[in-house]
Amino acid sequence: QVQLVESGGGLVQPGGSLRLSCVASGINFNSAAMNWYRQAPGKQRELVAQITSGGSTNYEESVKGRFTISRDNAKNTVYLQMSSLKPEDTAVYICNAAYFYLYPRNYWGQGTQVTVSS
Repeated sequence: QVQLVESGGGLVQPGGSLRLSCVASGINFNSAAMNWYRQAPGKQRELVAQITSGGSTNYEESVKGRFTISRDNAKNTVYLQMSSLKPEDTAVYICNAAYFYLYPRNYWGQGTQVTVSS
């Protein structure tokens, strides 16, 4: 059974930091590109950060220099370190795993709420 379980969300003041975690089970984690998406109310889901199986990273323009994605293959875990948070970062952050094994695989977590407000 595939599970992606996010944690670490919460309420933080502008300028603050949070670290999100996503623990994966039931997937070929080492082969997966791991992604963090976010969805704010009334907005489309957007890709925030990606880390490939080889460790290469990509970021959405508005989070470059503030967010850092990393992975620990031994723990089947991907992290998103978020710093200098802004109110516009408020959203549900959702973990995604994508890889190919016999056919394309694409799995989603339930999401964790991040609220940036004073």
